[in-house]
Amino acid sequence: MPSVCLYFQVHQPARLRRYSVFDTGWDYFDNDRNSEICRKVASRCYLPANELLLELINKYAGKFRVAFSLTGCAIEQFLSFSPEVIDSFKRLVATGQVELLSESYYHSLAFLHSWDEYHQQVEMHRATISSLFGQTPKVFRGTELAYSNELGNFAENVGCVAALAEGADHVLKERSPSVLYRAKNANIKLLLKNYRLSDDIAFRFSNRDWEQWPLTADKFARWINQINGVGDVCNLFIDYETIGEHQWAETGIFDFVRHLPKYILATPKNDFLTPSQVALRYEAQDVLDVPEPMSWADTERDLSAWSGNAMQDYAMRELFKIEKLVKATGDAQLLQDWRQLTTSDHFYYMSTKYFSDGAVHKYFSPYDSPYDGYINFMNVLDNLGARAKSFG
Repeated sequence: MPSVCLYFQVHQPARLRRYSVFDTGWDYFDNDRNSEICRKVASRCYLPANELLLELINKYAGKFRVAFSLTGCAIEQFLSFSPEVIDSFKRLVATGQVELLSESYYHSLAFLHSWDEYHQQVEMHRATISSLFGQTPKVFRGTELAYSNELGNFAENVGCVAALAEGADHVLKERSPSVLYRAKNANIKLLLKNYRLSDDIAFRFSNRDWEQWPLTADKFARWINQINGVGDVCNLFIDYETIGEHQWAETGIFDFVRHLPKYILATPKNDFLTPSQVALRYEAQDVLDVPEPMSWADTERDLSAWSGNAMQDYAMRELFKIEKLVKATGDAQLLQDWRQLTTSDHFYYMSTKYFSDGAVHKYFSPYDSPYDGYINFMNVLDNLGARAKSFG
């Protein structure tokens, strides 16, 4: 009886405007572009997908549940450009069948250089979720599903009972992602993404060259049922934008989601659980040792998408080099601008990875090349650093 844990990541970065060495203004962010993208994705994904999930929650009366992580960056854009999205998430949360997870407010990898800043961003996110939605997150989700032993210890210290992580082959080593694990040196449980089934939806759903196309709800439910007898849970962790944005409505993605609960619940004892419910019901079967951070990105399942080349490494180091200076100014706007620069997307745009993962990086980047992304970021950072120094 696999319990299906369906989790969606909701994120929109604050994209930078084109900023040259000759610019002197403090308006670093392309609000017109951010507004345009936010409204477009809201109309294609957030609003119709939320309406569909609300319909399913009501239809199955306590048997269908989902979880979300809403980044602070996304929440700020919704409040500014599409407040109706916030209202629709509030309606979902009000059903009692939706769990909201904890992560860093600015969707950052700050822990690579400053645990203090990362902690502050996690607390900012927790306070925002509590204020807007009336929930206190119990389960931790690292940016881009980043996880390591250190992050597991961190999650426990901020009061979480469980954390999400990638079911990476190089870490599992023949073990299954369909059971729970115990974090090494921490008393929290780990829910591992079933990346094969998750990616069938997120990346392969509309691929007509895929041997399993078309992917139907009943076929997918049969794959999930194969976990019966060999595992406890099927963790489907997916970007929410998969529904309607990355996989357009014309692909049939909405119909797939609409019919999936029916076929999963048709098998006796199958159910849907939120991450905290999974952690409460099932015992950990083994300890998972993750000395180096892993993520859900690319074939390597590590952090090389954000820190794999010299440009990314230098840009991130220079950013955190001025952390104390920025905070010492006491200027709220300066601190907010600096924190917006910690968002992981800015470093993702600098990735020079090609081969199997190059197309994915190019799809998400607003720049013509990784080098353009690096130069633009550094121009902004140089100006922000000068602002901080001007405080004396």
